[in-house]
Order: sequence, then structure tokens, then C-alpha cells
Amino acid sequence: MLLSAAACFLPSCENDLEKIKTLTSIEQIPDASGKKYEILYSDSFRLRVRILAPEIERYARIDDPYLKFPKGMTAYFYDDSLNIEAYIKAKDVIYFEKKNLWEAKNNVEARNLDNGNQINTEHMFWDEKKHMIYSNTRSRIVNTDGTFYGENGFEAKQDLSWYRLKKSKGVVILKDE
Repeated sequence: MLLSAAACFLPSCENDLEKIKTLTSIEQIPDASGKKYEILYSDSFRLRVRILAPEIERYARIDDPYLKFPKGMTAYFYDDSLNIEAYIKAKDVIYFEKKNLWEAKNNVEARNLDNGNQINTEHMFWDEKKHMIYSNTRSRIVNTDGTFYGENGFEAKQDLSWYRLKKSKGVVILKDE
């Protein structure tokens, strides 16, 4: 009687190797991780970008290695006098190492401190090589002339000194002369 009860439970203990491999996939485990990270980019011995992140994870054992910033990050852009000219911040960021491409999601904000241009969106890319930021999702730009919306996103220099909205609309502030 005892043997038959044990035999009934054996099939339920069967291990599914594919399920185990999925749960412990090497791609899902970071190679390195850390807290309170600061990354500095310089050009000709001049600080250009400073990135601050509360947490970082590196995934390198895959075809397209990347860094993940699961608690967000802020990137500060500096001019030649070491003044912060612009920043980008987001709550969820991934950096694709081979492409030098950043993908920012969730409450993304970019702002130029000199001219006041500010962009808000939920999904944005930063191309390090081209020094450009862009989005294909609804975006809002606020500046001294008003508030404008890019229904299909925008393209801009990373310091927001220039931008172009895609399928735009907005409210313009008219000044008395």
C-alpha cells in the first residue's frame, strides 16, 4: 500500500530540463553589477559627459552585450568651461555597447540649461557617435516660444541646441511689439 502511494507522486517530481534552462539562462544573469556608479567620458582631456546611476548591471556573455540601469540614470553634458549645458534622465536605461546606442524609457527628460529647451517623452534613443537624440513616440518640447508636440517623435542634437519634431502641433506664445 505504501509503495503504490509513492508511485503516484513520482511522475509529479519529473524535471523538465527546458524549463530549468529557461529559468537559469545565462543571458538573464548579469556578469557584473554595482551600486552608485559614475561614468566619465572625455575628449582631448576635457570632460564631456558624466553619467550617474544608482545601480548598473552588465550583460557580456551574449551576442549583443549591454549595460542595464534598472533604477535609471542621469547624463550631464559639459561645455569647454566644464559647465553643465544639458542633461538627460530616465527611469529605465539600456546601453548597447557594440552600437554605442542608449535606449531610455519611462519618464525621459532632456533639457538644455542655456536656452531652456526641454523634451519629455516615454521612449528615446541617444546615439553617441552622431551626438543625436531621437524618438518615434509622442514627445513634448517646451521652450520660450511655447509648448510643442511631436506626434511621431523628434530628432535633436544631444545638447538640444537644435531639434525637429515629426508631425508637430503646439501652442505658440505671441509677444506684443
